[in-house]
Amino acid sequence: MGNVPVKDGGRCFLFLGPELGEKDDAVSEIRGGFDPARRPEETSFYAGETPVSEISAALRNGSLFADTRLFFIKNAELIKKKDELELLTSYIKSPQRGTTLILLSDETRVAKALEDAVPPGSKRIFWELFENRKAGWMRDFFRREGCRISDEGIAAVLELVENNTEALRRECGRLAQFLGKEKLIGREDAEEWLSHSREESSFTLFSRIASGDLSRSIESLHSLLGAKESFQTILGGLGWCFRRLRDYQALAESGRLSGGRDDDLEFKKIGLGSIKSRDDYRQADRLYGRGAADRFLALAAEYDIRLRSSGGAMETLLLEMLLCKILSGRQTAYEKRGRW
Repeated sequence: MGNVPVKDGGRCFLFLGPELGEKDDAVSEIRGGFDPARRPEETSFYAGETPVSEISAALRNGSLFADTRLFFIKNAELIKKKDELELLTSYIKSPQRGTTLILLSDETRVAKALEDAVPPGSKRIFWELFENRKAGWMRDFFRREGCRISDEGIAAVLELVENNTEALRRECGRLAQFLGKEKLIGREDAEEWLSHSREESSFTLFSRIASGDLSRSIESLHSLLGAKESFQTILGGLGWCFRRLRDYQALAESGRLSGGRDDDLEFKKIGLGSIKSRDDYRQADRLYGRGAADRFLALAAEYDIRLRSSGGAMETLLLEMLLCKILSGRQTAYEKRGRW
């Protein structure tokens, strides 16, 4: 795809879909097609932040310092206005010589005018991996690294990591590096490492939620967004925590906790290996009550849909609203004394 000829020596591509890893590989292929002695000057724009008129002017104006240029327009699904589409499609139909433009979106569709303007051979949708492909991808990854991972370990990683090969490659690389080649990586290893390996993560955010501290929860969220964590990764991690909360509450109601050594095995069965994590779930159970896990999962699903449909502009606000709704479920003193 990197060598697709386009009129007048310019090239335009449209890469859509949620599979970030394979999309990045396609971009790397295009980068690799440039003459090493003439590396392109790269510029990135975010639709919705930079006016399309400014983007169009930058595309059409030559550079004083490079004769090859590579432009990215991210969040391309946000380009919808008639005048913006006319400017951009006019450029795509007659691109500047020596200039490569790549339109990127995590959505599977953009405005029809954009899709029609890009040459058919330069358009591609990168779909999320099917379950069997993800498991196979992980087995191949660890085999190349000289490591071993069990089927249960693979299942744990797939529960905890965002559904794209970029996130899988990053987290599997960490697992391989820090757990080493001698150890068979099992479910408990993967859960413990992925839950606690990063200074700030969805799991530390859940710990703030479990304590009922809204201001620290918002602070943790902003740290994640500042580190360029996607909302899919944040919601995926929180979803895992909410499902563990449901497991913990079922365990607490079952009568299988005796307060003795046997409890350790029961906790490990539901993925709560560390004392700190158990304390978080006890606190969340006391603070939010039974049924909280299902409420939280329903809210996360609702806001996942809203985030996907809103584009990047509302991301921070919507995630803050989600946290406010979750923490508003704290029990009153009356409820704690009564039916809770």
